[in-house]
Amino acid sequence: MCPLLAESSNVDEDDDLAPDRVAAEVIDTMALNLSKHVFPLVFEFASLSSQNVNPKFREASVTALGVVSEGCSELMKDKLEPVLQIVLGALRDPEQMVRGAASFALGQFAEHLQPEILSHYASVLPCILNALEDVSDEVKEKSYYALAAFCEDMGMEILPFLDPLMGKLLAALQNSSRNLQETCMSAIGSVAAAAEQAFIPYAERVLELMKVFMVLTNDEDMRARARATELVGIVAISVGRTRIEPILPAFVEAAISGFGLEFSELREYTHGFFSNVAEIMDDGFVKYLPHVVPLAFSSCNLDDGSAVDIDKSDDENINGFGEVSSDDEAHDEPRVRNISIRTGVLDEKAAATQALGLFAQHTKSSFAPYLEESLKILVRHSGYFHEDVRLQAIIALKYILTAAHAIFQCQNDGSMKAKEVLDTVMNIYIKTMTEDDDKEVVAQACMSIADIIKDYGYMALEPYMSQLVDATLTLLREESACQQLENGSDIDDDDDTEHDEILTDAVSDLLPAYSKSTGSHFAPIFAKLFEPLMKFARASRPPQDRTMVIACLAEVAQEMGAPIASYIDRLMSLVLKELASSSATNRRNAAFCAGELAKNGGESTLKYYNDILRGLYPLFGESEPDDAVRDNAAGAVARMIMVHPQSIPLNQVLPVFLRVLPLKEDHEESMAVYNCVCMLVLSSNPQILSHVPELVNIFAQVLVSPAETSEVNAQVGRAFSYLISLYRQEMQPLLSNLPPAHANALAAFVPNS
Repeated sequence: MCPLLAESSNVDEDDDLAPDRVAAEVIDTMALNLSKHVFPLVFEFASLSSQNVNPKFREASVTALGVVSEGCSELMKDKLEPVLQIVLGALRDPEQMVRGAASFALGQFAEHLQPEILSHYASVLPCILNALEDVSDEVKEKSYYALAAFCEDMGMEILPFLDPLMGKLLAALQNSSRNLQETCMSAIGSVAAAAEQAFIPYAERVLELMKVFMVLTNDEDMRARARATELVGIVAISVGRTRIEPILPAFVEAAISGFGLEFSELREYTHGFFSNVAEIMDDGFVKYLPHVVPLAFSSCNLDDGSAVDIDKSDDENINGFGEVSSDDEAHDEPRVRNISIRTGVLDEKAAATQALGLFAQHTKSSFAPYLEESLKILVRHSGYFHEDVRLQAIIALKYILTAAHAIFQCQNDGSMKAKEVLDTVMNIYIKTMTEDDDKEVVAQACMSIADIIKDYGYMALEPYMSQLVDATLTLLREESACQQLENGSDIDDDDDTEHDEILTDAVSDLLPAYSKSTGSHFAPIFAKLFEPLMKFARASRPPQDRTMVIACLAEVAQEMGAPIASYIDRLMSLVLKELASSSATNRRNAAFCAGELAKNGGESTLKYYNDILRGLYPLFGESEPDDAVRDNAAGAVARMIMVHPQSIPLNQVLPVFLRVLPLKEDHEESMAVYNCVCMLVLSSNPQILSHVPELVNIFAQVLVSPAETSEVNAQVGRAFSYLISLYRQEMQPLLSNLPPAHANALAAFVPNS
């Protein structure tokens, strides 16, 4: 199949039946479904063909790599170095067709090989910058696409390239074809999002240029106007409210005027622009609500005319969505089934739905005039046939709930009205968990429920707990609609099933949310969920599943407390095994879990102390490359010392423990670690007092660290003051050897003599 990518077609290049195009589609489909079998063959073909004298084969070599990058992403990440060597070499090829294919491949990599691709920015970005100067417009356009995709997630690492990048982009924006200008605006948006405040020096020039695009009215210019509208919203986020507010009205006016031009993509991007403006302006957006909310309502109520394959059956079909709330509006009409299409109107509806949620989130009680109509629309859209619209409705419902609470809290019958909104939202979320057939939509419902539990507490959610637990159980058993195979059959536990990390992470976040709101009362609920959860920890499951289980168990132990003791014997072998995992995330979570089990497991954990210490020991050494893993290992040891100091050989453990302090990355471990150290000091433990020079150095670094809280600093300060009271004379030489900033930080805690 790969050699067909090199076949020239004598027919129109847009012909869908051209051999190279058909071959690319077949390879893409195979990669998505048979990645382990596809990638080795494609990589071998690309390696050999990249050296071929025939430019069509050199083009095919990089096209093949770009095509399989989505389906074979995990395998490609492991071979990024040699893969990039082929593609970056092709970017310098004398033949335009090869350079164009290489630019396409880089854009695909930037989209599908995150975050690993970002670590290669030093070699990739200069090559893309050179390609922006290519003599071919096609290569330039694909290079701008690659640049936009690559820069989006770079963050501060983009700063060294910011000036040359913006120089090229601004020049191209003024001297290129419309197509190239559109791609260029997309790239500038990615750069602005990555650079944040560092983009300020370029913002004024970009915004001035956007004014020109935002008044275009010819049909052929509508796409460029849409991109410009989007870009102004992104720049607004980057530069902040103070700078954008004075000049905002003119852009808002231009955006509103675009609604009369009957171009769906422009309306879609305009809703995105208003969403960004609401986010940056917060309560300052209230004055725009009367102008922009009716536009969102208008888009939400459009007839998209795309209904096909109607499910008219009344039975509970696994692919149908069924009822989503007590409000019959959501299911007055039969649900459209088995559809996966995209139309301009569909994207416009999704953007408008998202906008309504963000307007409510940022204007809260001022959103009152629009609450009822917005809620009706979101209830309806939560049962929409396309998952993009349902996803935005599920997200927006949580924000509507926030606004409803702000609106009703001062009204006499407010609590009853707020409860009605909560009922509507929770009923939709619970039904979505088990009956929606899209994993991302279900994951978002789970995340929203976890957030609502954190925001409103157990008492508000108590009426729904039984249903929530049942729905969670259905998801953990992989029996929900979104977890069925395409043929509708149940997924077998032992099959190498499709893995969806987003969904499993979202489901696992529910258990800590439940336990945090109920404390030790979570025990009977956890007893129901435990076995289905542990299925994800089997050796046959992907490593991501096991680390999800470990992290979930750690947080449950932390919140549920003593009842975790009855699970220690079942859990400890898993935790000890994961301490030696090849994945840093797994080792980190296992260390955290070991500490929480030791802290909350009572006497049940004591018999495992030596095993835990042996498992943690390698994580303190130089062979451990990850600072966060080391920080969590320190947190685990600290928790063990705090609950059973007599069971820890402090003379052996403390030198290893203190050597990795201060913490480098995971400062959520700070309270546990420094409380432990300070407790030992303040109790005059002889083992810790033999390490006074190290302690002084550690305390100084903690006090000057901007990452530590005032609570941690106060605790460390008390311990240092106590050391001064014990060793005033011996302290002076130690302090004089410290850098001035460190010595001054400690001096603030020296008691007056």
